[in-house]
Amino acid sequence: MMRIIAFGDIHMNPGNLTTVPGIKSADLILLSGDLTNFGGDDDAAQVLQSVGTLNSNILALAGNLDRPEVNKYLHNQGISLHGTGTTLNNLGIFGVGGSNPTPFKTPNEFSEPEITILLKQGFSKVAAADHHILVSHAPPYGTNCDRLPNHSHVGSQAIRAFIEEQQPALCLTGHIHEAKSIDRIGGTTIINPGMISQGGWIEIEFDGDTLTAQLKNRT
Repeated sequence: MMRIIAFGDIHMNPGNLTTVPGIKSADLILLSGDLTNFGGDDDAAQVLQSVGTLNSNILALAGNLDRPEVNKYLHNQGISLHGTGTTLNNLGIFGVGGSNPTPFKTPNEFSEPEITILLKQGFSKVAAADHHILVSHAPPYGTNCDRLPNHSHVGSQAIRAFIEEQQPALCLTGHIHEAKSIDRIGGTTIINPGMISQGGWIEIEFDGDTLTAQLKNRT
């Protein structure tokens, strides 16, 4: 049985990760972006060190509030999921970092066509696996996971279109802190755990055939 812990929107504050049950023994930690607050390599390294003291089996994305150099830094560390992927025990994990364009012109944004290219690149690395997890910092458009408090949707149209076409088992996302929720697009479960400092994470179990995921909250 493979057990995975996933969370994101760290913003230099991972909170008390020791209160996440079984984090030290998890087979893999997935970080879904916004490691820093407009930070670069040094800030990203600080966050990774904080998580790595508990569990060094990490795969990660940069978010839209991480400077573009963090994409390259994670790649050089051999842990990036941005436009790439890896297969573990017939489970293909791939991703896309940053976000679709925002009104705030944050440092790590991509056009929808660029996101489509990155998704296809990542999926091509893991397409042969029977089960797939998409890790996307930006949520797919038109779900509970991309809804602002005013009820408008601000997620990525490209990510939604990709999910509709490829139907990965699971999409782990973030970016919209207020949209902590679970939703579905066809056969794909979408989960946004919100900010880790506010106590949300995702627990995934995979036995080689069945993939389950739960949204968890620290008490």
